[in-house]
Amino acid sequence: MRVAFFEDRLATDFGSLALTRPIFELVCGHYSLRERLIRHWEIDDWGAFVRNYLADVYHEQHPEAHVNDLDWLTGDVTLLINGRWLPDPKSLDELDFQSIGMCGETPVYVVLTAEEALHLCDGTWETTLRQVASARRQVPAGGRVFRYPWDLIEHNPTQIRHDFELSGCGNVLPEAHPQVACMGPPEWIHIRPSVQIDPFVVIDARNGPVSVDDGAVLQPFTRLEGPCHIGRETQLFRANIKAGTTLGPVCRVGGEIEAAIMIGYSNKYHDGFLGHSYVGAWCNLGANTLSSDLKVDYSPVRVPLNGISVDTGLKKIGCYIGDFTKTGIGALFNTGTSIGMMALVLPSGDYAPRYVPSFCGVRGGELTPGLPFERWLDTVRATLERRGAEMTSTQERLYRYLLQATKRDRDEASLRYQGGRGAVSIT
Repeated sequence: MRVAFFEDRLATDFGSLALTRPIFELVCGHYSLRERLIRHWEIDDWGAFVRNYLADVYHEQHPEAHVNDLDWLTGDVTLLINGRWLPDPKSLDELDFQSIGMCGETPVYVVLTAEEALHLCDGTWETTLRQVASARRQVPAGGRVFRYPWDLIEHNPTQIRHDFELSGCGNVLPEAHPQVACMGPPEWIHIRPSVQIDPFVVIDARNGPVSVDDGAVLQPFTRLEGPCHIGRETQLFRANIKAGTTLGPVCRVGGEIEAAIMIGYSNKYHDGFLGHSYVGAWCNLGANTLSSDLKVDYSPVRVPLNGISVDTGLKKIGCYIGDFTKTGIGALFNTGTSIGMMALVLPSGDYAPRYVPSFCGVRGGELTPGLPFERWLDTVRATLERRGAEMTSTQERLYRYLLQATKRDRDEASLRYQGGRGAVSIT
């Protein structure tokens, strides 16, 4: 059966993490939702329905996909998957294709006929799915639906376990130095043969599985605590990786990481702490960048998201950082900080503002204009070149679009931060 992933109207509630990618490309566990289902079902004919401004870049990244292609959708029966749904392993093999799968009030999967797909030409996903739902039996879909970025962090330990089991990992440890210490059940350790493991590495699988993918490097005095997953070609330098963490692919990480996700191609090379946080792609966190993830009074944390303060109801919340953002040596993030894409946060000895919009800067602890945009593009090119990649014209158009699309957010954030007195418009 053909499969199509779609974004609903709540995709934007994931803030800067979803500015440059569809919601179903956010990682939880070993994979994104899209990667997980394509692997599980061995799908070779799939589509994606994303926000219009993302369509060209997404098609460039996935030329095999039918992106925002209603003609393809109306050509045959298709299984639609809500991009915010994370199914549990059992539910993947028990889908009721005659019904519509629901998580609470949210439709998460339905088999759409070609005739039903024609209605999408005249309406929205929500409208069409409500019409389909009214004519079909609604069944519990299992799994869960994500609402905010901290939901991904909260579920990550469980999803790492699920993905470890689904991938058939376990009891694989290449020949390592005798001074590498492995603790816990051998079946909870999976280290790919091409991984470089140096002496004085500790792999602790007593509380959950540990997996390390191809080409990774574990330098001396690195400790991995399960459940955790280290992605392809990620390098760990004297790193203390605690439970609930997913890193990579192609990250360079040192210091202490706890219950965090780094999507890929990002660096936190030196000492510092990152906890209960989500870091986008191509970021660089300078030495001794620190993120608080617990308030001194242990009260629930609020997070500024898209200009609105949201009560998470959780006590452990770190920071959320968009693509290409960079921090200077000694940058400090308070509990529940939200940072946009292409932001530049320089240290001041005090916490950065808890909300830094995209393309902004932080200097002396204050919100300021960021780098001139053309300099940002040069920086992006240099960042990509360091990993053997290059910025395409399609990506450049996306970044120029996002610069304009986020302008109002920057202006409003500047006014709020300055208390409305002589605020500087950030452009």
